Amino acid sequence: MSATIKDVAKAAGVSVATVSRVLNNSATVSAAATEQVNNAVKELGYSPNFLGRNLRRCETNVILAIIPSTEQTFYSEIIRGMQNSASDHGYDILLSTSNSTYSLELRLLNMLFNRTVDAAILLGTQLDYKTLMELNDKYHIALCCERAEGADVLTVSVDDEGGAYAAVNYLVKCGHKKIGMISTNITSASSFDRESGYKRALNDNGIPFREEYIYKGTYDFIDGANGLEYLKGLSDPPSAIFCVSDILAAGAVKKALSEGLKIGEDISVCGFDNISLSSMYTPEITTVEQPCYEIGRTVVDELIKNINNNEKTNKKIKLPYKLIERETVKKIL
Repeated sequence: MSATIKDVAKAAGVSVATVSRVLNNSATVSAAATEQVNNAVKELGYSPNFLGRNLRRCETNVILAIIPSTEQTFYSEIIRGMQNSASDHGYDILLSTSNSTYSLELRLLNMLFNRTVDAAILLGTQLDYKTLMELNDKYHIALCCERAEGADVLTVSVDDEGGAYAAVNYLVKCGHKKIGMISTNITSASSFDRESGYKRALNDNGIPFREEYIYKGTYDFIDGANGLEYLKGLSDPPSAIFCVSDILAAGAVKKALSEGLKIGEDISVCGFDNISLSSMYTPEITTVEQPCYEIGRTVVDELIKNINNNEKTNKKIKLPYKLIERETVKKIL
């Protein structure tokens, strides 16, 4: 059987409390006692149960991050930002995937309930605002990328509404008056906010909103293609399309090219996110950049502040977007 802390105390001729203080590098232990404990640890081959110790102290220095899926490539930069911030603070990130399933998300949060992690970050959640508020009262949680309407919880995201507004306003300045939108029927705050930005930009430019100019599907590449096919099939098709993600924009561009359309002349396309694909695609996709790395760093920085302070702050932080002009949008003036 492996040695216990009591065995170390007996072999060193000191109390269990003294052994514990030595293992925790306490300055209150004499040099002689420290040497006795260290010798006993070495002779007995004792290995401290740091997990058990941390659980008793309700500290694991681990933060759980739950993402809906691994298919959205922009998560990679967010996670990198999280990991770098966590490392700077002496924490680790434990990454899990919920597959956008309510029951699986709750099961993963058992790690929070059981105190095997110190906090949880939800990158898009199926939980309603009441459940989120209850969680926030008892534990340390944060929302990342996706806000939750009515939930007074630490939230870090990009300005989705402002970014969409800027994209559509740019299309208008390029001479487009008939602007369609490829969105999603999946319930998410970001898609809702981007649709709101789209409508506000039309209104501010005196362009009537047309319901038939919006196509809603999933976030999958194929729905970008389906959206392009639907919009170009209208009796009065749009000359430009704003997509709520770069994946949808890429799908739309590929479908347009396969139909023999000239990008920028027959149809202009703008995406959102600025994933690496958007600059590697041919033609390169005009888009709205999310500061993904900074989103990841910021949410962990703020969450650890809450962990270390007696009073948590439920900030709503919206980081700035940036419009990236590339080849899929051209002036038609």
